[in-house]
Amino acid sequence: MTRGSETASGMRGVRGGSAALSAEGLPGWLQPVVRVAETVQPVQLSRFLPPENGAGRQSAVLILFGQGEHGPELLLMERASSLRSHAGQPSFPGGALDPEDGDPQGEGPLRAALREAEEETGLDPGGVQLFGALPRLYIPVSGFVVTPVLGWWREPSPVGVVDPAETARVFTVPVADLTNPDNRATAVHPSGHRGPAFLVESALVWGFTAGVIDRLLHYAGWERPWDRARQVPLDWRS
Repeated sequence: MTRGSETASGMRGVRGGSAALSAEGLPGWLQPVVRVAETVQPVQLSRFLPPENGAGRQSAVLILFGQGEHGPELLLMERASSLRSHAGQPSFPGGALDPEDGDPQGEGPLRAALREAEEETGLDPGGVQLFGALPRLYIPVSGFVVTPVLGWWREPSPVGVVDPAETARVFTVPVADLTNPDNRATAVHPSGHRGPAFLVESALVWGFTAGVIDRLLHYAGWERPWDRARQVPLDWRS
């Protein structure tokens, strides 16, 4: 991957220093998400859990909450259409752990989430406060074991596409848009799989990313009743 600019604070946060979690000083509206991270069980998030034999490639994503013009928001990106897996899909920044990220059972996923977010969006990791991590989940189609890492965008920095070969665009979505029932639907894959979907910012968010957002909204108490019978079809290339 092509690395974005690495500030001194970003280097300390990702490579040379602690990537420890801290919930101190977070805005009050994030407290329900903190409680989710502290109490949610893996089976409450997904039926796809890491294989018991330890198989799967360790990876992490950054679920970054910020305070935007329209209130609380989430940072997302759209993957390039040329990629071999999950092409064109909106997603959280993230990717596989590198050896230099450290222990997959320790701070490794935290460092990987920040590093990948920097590489993919140009985010300055020095402005991000990590405050929690959700249980590891599994993506069967790609074999990734994913740790969703929760962050607060304490000091916002400019973000955008760093490598067009990997990322089509970088954007934020107001949480209010994600909870709006008019923007919610059930995505139906030709294989028969059904899952939550969000139609926001000219994008259809579905799959792993939508599933995690859906559960976060639910367990944080932010979910509003929506029409689960409303369907959005997907095609075989999805």
